[in-house]
Amino acid sequence: MRDIIIQARELNKSYPKGKQQAIALRAATFKIRRGEFVAIMGPSGSGKSTLLYTIGCLVRLTGGQYWLEGREITQLSERELAQVRSRYVGFVFQSFHLLPGLSALRNVELPGLYNQQARRTRRDRARQLLERVGLAERMDHRPAELSGGESQRVAIARALMNDPPLILADEPTGNLDSANGQLIMELLQELHREGRTVMMVTHDAEIARRNADRILNIRDGVLVEK
Repeated sequence: MRDIIIQARELNKSYPKGKQQAIALRAATFKIRRGEFVAIMGPSGSGKSTLLYTIGCLVRLTGGQYWLEGREITQLSERELAQVRSRYVGFVFQSFHLLPGLSALRNVELPGLYNQQARRTRRDRARQLLERVGLAERMDHRPAELSGGESQRVAIARALMNDPPLILADEPTGNLDSANGQLIMELLQELHREGRTVMMVTHDAEIARRNADRILNIRDGVLVEK
């Protein structure tokens, strides 16, 4: 089982909706091998983001079991879940989620701060990561001074701060033009070639086809491998 980074069994997630329950995931069972690039596709409201956030330990399940790096996490406390996220998961969101009052450099540093890295260590690593994504000249700029493509590159650098084995990307090209979208996908492919596992939610079938090793389709909370 060493080559399996994610194992999920009968995952269920529902949310209160008036007097009823809205079901986001229905008995999702799957495995992800270490180093795979997996695309998650489906219509709006199908449960794609819920599935991704469940994998990233941001959403608690209603039922089922989930193992990440061999550790069953379903019953972990909030503090333990935060530690798992910090160690194993890097997030890239469609809307970037950068803190507007901080420079690009400080935004990238944040995961290292939460992980209690020494100031010089995290500052040096943040600089190296911004150089890697082509933003050596933009480190001191705040998000409002960056383009969408630059902001997403900052977000990718931030996702790499703690050197996680798993990258979760939720519509990473959704707010970008085609040129910047292609640049972001090239960066994600580079991370994939380095051996990281990448899971990406996308509406774009062409992006999924070109980049993913396999595609998981989800509709009405039901997961089907394509």
